[in-house]
Amino acid sequence: MSDSLQQRLFQELEALPLIDPHTHINPHAAASKSLGDIMGYHYYTELAHSAGLAKNKIEEPGISPKEKVGRLVPKLSALENTAQYAWLIEICREFFNFEDDRITTENWENLYDQADKVLGQSDWEQQVLKKSGLEQVYLTNDFDDPLEGFDTSLYVPCLRTDDLVFHLTKSDVRERLSKATNRDLGSIEDLQAAIRDLFTHFTKNGARACAISLPPDFSPTLVPSGTVAPYWSQLGRGEKLNEAEAAQLSQFVFWQLAENCVVFELPFDLMIGVNRRVYENGVFQGQDLYDKRTSLIQYRDLFNSFPQVTFPISVLTSTSNQELVSYSWIFPNVIANGHWWYSNTPPYIEQDCRTRLTAIPQTKYVGYYSDMYKLEFALPKFRMYRRILAKVLAQEFVVDRGWSEKRAVELGHLILRGNVETIFGR
Repeated sequence: MSDSLQQRLFQELEALPLIDPHTHINPHAAASKSLGDIMGYHYYTELAHSAGLAKNKIEEPGISPKEKVGRLVPKLSALENTAQYAWLIEICREFFNFEDDRITTENWENLYDQADKVLGQSDWEQQVLKKSGLEQVYLTNDFDDPLEGFDTSLYVPCLRTDDLVFHLTKSDVRERLSKATNRDLGSIEDLQAAIRDLFTHFTKNGARACAISLPPDFSPTLVPSGTVAPYWSQLGRGEKLNEAEAAQLSQFVFWQLAENCVVFELPFDLMIGVNRRVYENGVFQGQDLYDKRTSLIQYRDLFNSFPQVTFPISVLTSTSNQELVSYSWIFPNVIANGHWWYSNTPPYIEQDCRTRLTAIPQTKYVGYYSDMYKLEFALPKFRMYRRILAKVLAQEFVVDRGWSEKRAVELGHLILRGNVETIFGR
């Protein structure tokens, strides 16, 4: 396979304006304010901690952004082999005119100062959106987000529901729900109505999906309201639930979400298999890991019960990806979605991309989402994916099957953009 073929395909894919269907962007502060915002991304803090930088050096209270970067920089030499370091160098070159091959103890302060000048421009957010080719950015909104003060046609809301499903036993979460919906939550019917109110609020503000991150031991199933009504009353009286009761309440709420996805015609975006706080002494957001014991068989009742709901699924391992491919092969409502978290490095992406593109309908693969917290990361992350997609299209379709380059590019456009519009569009 010629490098020139792959490069031509990449250039065609690179020119396509994008919709990023899953991020953690704060629409009120979407772009970075300093290099500290960029290097404070959990990938760099957790990798630096893994390479020997003490947690208290990274998370010392009151530390300035510049001091934090200065502490991280000496550990960057241990990270130069990683995809995450490549993203960082590409950000610095594309946005801050950085010309060196490495960020070192000798050059980082000049880089920091140059980044300050660039990031301090009044129109920087618009510049980075344009340079990154981003037309829309999907958010991850808390259920009680008022969705005010930002352009929801650019920053598209998404109802994130982890707290509703897994933390309603906490009084503060119930208080947030009551305040957000202006409802008394005395009965299980009140809870159902409050969940419906959230969907009404979000869809009125342009939401395109409901989303949740799920632990490996969760199995969605229908739990009747009569079963959990006594548990809800117990919580109202200030009594605690045992583990089994809390699990049934979680299943009940999850099923309510799926039922509302039917009514409000929203996809239900599932991110499956993360185990929280495995490394309890890790840095912020550097404590969670995947669990390969997860199986999509746990979700068969859900997929069978809600054929009207589209389920974009993200998984964390290659074995889970093979299972996801088979479910997308069989179930019309299961979609392979992005390359999530620990699967978001080139070797895993390439393997998973090849299996998806050669095994499931081409309309059932959402190629990539950035999962970013700051806008600057869209450019290197999507560029990494487009290079891999161009390689797979060149080898599997142009060389091996004799497709024209035009046809291969059309498939690439579908994977990068068309399927996002079809699956998440309302």
